[in-house]
Amino acid sequence: MDVLELSIYYGGMENMKKYNVALSIAGSDPSGGAGIQADLKTFSACGCYGATAIVAVVDENTVGVTGVHPVPVDFVTGQIKSVLDDIGADAVKIGMLHSSELIIAVRDTLAGYNIRNIVLDPVMVATSGDPLLQEEAVKTLKDILVPFARIITPNVPEAEILLGEKIGDPDRFPEYARRLSMGRKVSVLLKAGHLHDETVTDIFYNAETDEILELKSRRINTKNTHGTGCTLSSAVASFLARGFEMNEAVRKAKEYIEGAIISGAEYEIGHGHGPVNHFYALWK
Repeated sequence: MDVLELSIYYGGMENMKKYNVALSIAGSDPSGGAGIQADLKTFSACGCYGATAIVAVVDENTVGVTGVHPVPVDFVTGQIKSVLDDIGADAVKIGMLHSSELIIAVRDTLAGYNIRNIVLDPVMVATSGDPLLQEEAVKTLKDILVPFARIITPNVPEAEILLGEKIGDPDRFPEYARRLSMGRKVSVLLKAGHLHDETVTDIFYNAETDEILELKSRRINTKNTHGTGCTLSSAVASFLARGFEMNEAVRKAKEYIEGAIISGAEYEIGHGHGPVNHFYALWK
């Protein structure tokens, strides 16, 4: 069947369906629970076509991080351009960027494309506690990349690094979320999973509407929390890519990660912090 026949068969090329595309810029995780691997699983589970630009090959598993092998910066930006020039993206999720040079290069490259939905997961520490961001890059991340994002998704340790102080009082989370916006139109999903309350109350500050939303869920007793931050931020990116408004995208992402954690708690894999079950809605 030639091109003309295919066109007639499908009713004309102008009628071909379009994927909602989400691009992940992050490091890889060979154990499959976090990083690029978790992002691709999440994109697929949440209804998007996933593309990637790998910034580093990380030697890790459920127990911890053994090493990080950076991909050359120009090769990272090349991957981004290759995807965006050809496929495009409805949303971009940015994960681990280990150096100031890389942070600046990623921001400058993305600035050449008209992509509104930039979701930044300010990954600095792995679930195991291993550092993933060079110390001097923290200021660059805060000054250069945070203002460029539409939404950031820090957990408590990451928020403490960004704010330069310890936080712990749940009643002050709305204040912390607003401060993390840094006076700009950057929305903030401040995750409370590192606290120890029976009810986990994440706070979402929608900087575009100046709203505070409380997203409550019950605490799940499980060690399988590897890649939860990657998964949640990728879910937000997925629903934004599909055209949901910010509040609804965050609510749906919260529902998705809660379901993935609940289902993943039933499984045992690895000797440390196992992953969530990204495809819990399909594996029934």
